[in-house]
Amino acid sequence: MNLSVPPTADLRRIDGPLPARLAALGSALLVAMPLVMWIANRSAPLVLALATVAFVAAGLTAEGWRPAWRRLAAILRSPIGLALGGFMLLALISLAWSHRPAQGLAAWGEFVLPAACGAAIMASGRFRPGRRCARALAGAIIVAIVFMMAELATGLSLRATLEIGRHQSYIFNRPVLTCLMLSAAVYALLRGGAVATRWDAALLGLLVLAVAWACFGSDSGAAGLGFLVMVSVGLTARFAPRFALAAVAAGFAATMALAPIMGRFGDAALPPALHERLASSHSRERVDIWLSFGEAALAHPLFGTGFATTPTLDRHPVALAVSEPRRWLLAVGHPHNAPLQAWVETGAIGAGLLGFAGLAFLFRLRRLRAQDLAPRLALFSAAFAIASVAHGAWQGWWIAALAAAALWLSAPPADVPASSPTEAEEAHHG
Repeated sequence: MNLSVPPTADLRRIDGPLPARLAALGSALLVAMPLVMWIANRSAPLVLALATVAFVAAGLTAEGWRPAWRRLAAILRSPIGLALGGFMLLALISLAWSHRPAQGLAAWGEFVLPAACGAAIMASGRFRPGRRCARALAGAIIVAIVFMMAELATGLSLRATLEIGRHQSYIFNRPVLTCLMLSAAVYALLRGGAVATRWDAALLGLLVLAVAWACFGSDSGAAGLGFLVMVSVGLTARFAPRFALAAVAAGFAATMALAPIMGRFGDAALPPALHERLASSHSRERVDIWLSFGEAALAHPLFGTGFATTPTLDRHPVALAVSEPRRWLLAVGHPHNAPLQAWVETGAIGAGLLGFAGLAFLFRLRRLRAQDLAPRLALFSAAFAIASVAHGAWQGWWIAALAAAALWLSAPPADVPASSPTEAEEAHHG
């Protein structure tokens, strides 16, 4: 399979110049995402939405709406699609017992729209990244990281002079995490196939160094954790694929199932000396937060308190069920743990749907060769590790970054026309 064919060349031959140009525009937008995130650290959903418009327009002008609709239906009928669709429906219904339904609806839209954009791009059949596209994305990630680290080295003086946005160093945490997620897709595209060159190997080496620099040189402790998990799981999956897949699946299932009592485990297992060494990562504070939100989750274990209620959970009636010494921590905004947030807001049913979707994805990976399994399992593990210790679970920039990374990993390559629902479904699952 010749992955060096430029993505637009094959499209132009099959679809004509206009669809090919629209698809090239969509690809360029996805390539530019790291740079745009450097400029504006919440912009990933906008970039993904603009790319969606370009790809959907390319599909409609090339083949009409019926093939895209069939591909979308195949995606939605898959076990992963059904589970995620069920979770989104449950989240919407749960606004009925939320204490802030209007804000919850806005958060639901922020969560659902990037995911819908990813599905629409896949269903369009127009995104077929080749090796040149992957090289361009690698270059965009490296350049974005150089710019971010240069700004950090100068104390964001340029932004302060121009009075652009905030001037705190943590503003680069989101773009660094986005670069980390996209780097796994670059690795898969440049490392796979039979036409890898020494230049590709050199570019990959430079990319790894740049991403490591950003992850450990920025304020994001979650990025450093994600990088370590991505590298360790990727290497393990390359040489012991079945063991790595089984270990990740077991860890994922256990974390999802035990999220409400994870704070108790952390409180009992981590000694004070270790918390002192991890003071910069706020490990003690995180455990205390997990204890507080864990009590809230167990107070409404089946259906939860309602989607997106955690930002003001201290004002929800469930706060009265949390022990008074821990009640004040419900005001921190979110539990810094996505599985626990799913439990608090949507209960065991919502957490079960997300857990099923994750396990269904891992089940699909079992037949892949080690070289194909490694980047996908590494991305999944790193993303889950980050989501389990860091930001709010439903933030639009995070969902958009994950959707973009999934698109790069699962879209058909440049020299394979995506013309059937079956192919789209297989690509989506892979």
